[in-house]
Amino acid sequence: MDGKFWLEDVTRRLHEARDQADRSLAQVPFERWSERLDPGSNSLVTLVLHLGGNMLSRWADFLASDGEKEGRDRDAEFEDLPGATREALMERWEGGWACLFAALSKLRDEDLGRTITIRSKPLTVTQAINRQLAHYSQHVGQITFLAKHLAGPEWRTLSVPRGGSRAYTASVREGGPGR
Repeated sequence: MDGKFWLEDVTRRLHEARDQADRSLAQVPFERWSERLDPGSNSLVTLVLHLGGNMLSRWADFLASDGEKEGRDRDAEFEDLPGATREALMERWEGGWACLFAALSKLRDEDLGRTITIRSKPLTVTQAINRQLAHYSQHVGQITFLAKHLAGPEWRTLSVPRGGSRAYTASVREGGPGR
C-alpha cells in the first residue's frame, strides 16, 4: 500500500473523529461537563484534559523523543480541575489536535517504518499512529455517548438518524452526499 495514501486516510479519519467530538461537546452546556455517570467513569472535562494531554505528549517532537514526556501528569488528566473554564479546556484541546495534525503533516513515506518509542517501548511510526487512532476513537466514542446522555432530548444525531437508513442509502446511491 502507498504510504502517502494511508497517511492521508488516517489523517482524514482523525479529522472526522475530532469533528464528531466537537459536535458532541457543542450540544452540552458547559455546566454539565464535569458530570460523571458513576465515580469511576470519565466526565467530558476529563476526556478533554486527557486527550489534549495525550496528544501534546505523543506528538510533540514525535520522531525524536519518547511519546511519554517527562512533564506530563497523566493521572491529573483524570481529575476534573475545579474552576476550569471552557476557554482553558478548549485551549488545551485545540493545542493537542494542532500538535497531532502538525506532526502528521510533516511525515514522509520513508518515516512510516522508522522506530519511535512510547514509554520506552519501540514502535514503528505506522504502529504508533494506528495505536493513537484507536485510542482517540475510543475516547471520542465516550465523549459522544456521554454528550448524548447529558443533552437528553435536545440531542441532535451526528449520523444517520434511527429509521432513516433506507432513505440515506437511496440518497447516496443517487449521488447524494455520504458521511
